[in-house]
Amino acid sequence: MNEAAAMSVPAVERVIRELAPQVLGTLVRRYGRFDDCEDALQEALLGATARWRTDGLPRNPRAWLFSVASRRLIDLWRNESARRLREERAAMTSSALGKSMPAEDDELTLFMLCCHPALTPTSQVALTLRAVGGLTTAEIARALLVPEATIGQRISRAKQRIRASGVEFAMPPPDERASRMAAVEHTLYLIFNEGYTASSGPVLVRVNLTSEAIRLARQLHARLPDDTEAAGLLALMLLTDARRAARTRPDGSLVPLAEQDRRLWDATAIAEGVALITNALTRTPLGPYQLQAAIAAVHDEAARAEDTDWPQILALYGLLEKFAPGPMVTLNRIVAVGMVHGPGTALDVLATAEGGPALADHHRTFAVRAHLLEMAGEPWAAAIQYRLAAQRSLSIPERRYLESRAARLASPGGGV
Repeated sequence: MNEAAAMSVPAVERVIRELAPQVLGTLVRRYGRFDDCEDALQEALLGATARWRTDGLPRNPRAWLFSVASRRLIDLWRNESARRLREERAAMTSSALGKSMPAEDDELTLFMLCCHPALTPTSQVALTLRAVGGLTTAEIARALLVPEATIGQRISRAKQRIRASGVEFAMPPPDERASRMAAVEHTLYLIFNEGYTASSGPVLVRVNLTSEAIRLARQLHARLPDDTEAAGLLALMLLTDARRAARTRPDGSLVPLAEQDRRLWDATAIAEGVALITNALTRTPLGPYQLQAAIAAVHDEAARAEDTDWPQILALYGLLEKFAPGPMVTLNRIVAVGMVHGPGTALDVLATAEGGPALADHHRTFAVRAHLLEMAGEPWAAAIQYRLAAQRSLSIPERRYLESRAARLASPGGGV
């Protein structure tokens, strides 16, 4: 160990989060057996967390982690039938840490391995947070509000599937890379969305998830600076998360975008996000994350809600529906239709769109209809729809917001 002073827990965690994917990538590339390497690294990370807090960082933290994890691997393999072969392999490769190691390639390969098509989206999320993010099973469970045993099972099954598939630790063939990269970006998008608008539970925002998603998106963008969708994804996260401080009141209740105090928005994050998306849009190809980031930028650059360029947002949603059609994109476009062409036109569009199964009984369909009815000057009808939306929402802050909106509109003079 060096002579550095003891480190705080957050400082140690920052180092570990940065080094974990680098070390895991090197371990898997050298030794194979992703599942064993990941387990060995987790033990090394736990040891590092305890020791570095009191002793400070070693001179080469990455080498320390690699060495400890390698020793653990050898211990594991001693108890297996192929002990001699694996020990010989370990002996030949364990001294190679000092050689040139393409850590950037390893980390990108690790991203793609965690998002292997054999895995379900939920498994991809859990494994990415564990292997690339460096989070423990307990941390992932707390972040996702899922029992630790459940997360452990997901990660275990994911590693078993990777092992059973026989996939090597290598970049996928050129003809598969686009689809695998799309899976990586989608996984990070899911992590961010679950953190920014929790699908269930007592809080609206889970900062640990949004922060981790942004950190991993930065990591991905750094590996692929010419990938316009990776840039768009990072920009989208920054521009969206910039509003976090204004999204809830002190009691945790939700504040809709139009009513937020924009002085609380993070101007630095907005500037970075706008610069990223502006640069990405000058290059090709165009993609859904860039379009979503462009929409977020239009919102964030408006000094007041009434200054929002809704015609531009409507045009961008029209493009987004062609690139990545989906129920939430449709609902957001309908809101934009209402802002540009009036609530009556938007209600007609909604009546047609909700015929599809994805929107038929979704709480946001009722919430959008309520919003449009409120705009149209029909408070009692809007109140009914807000109540129906609240009954279907699993998010406690969102449900409280919808109920309060309904109560206000239903009260005497509430719609005036």
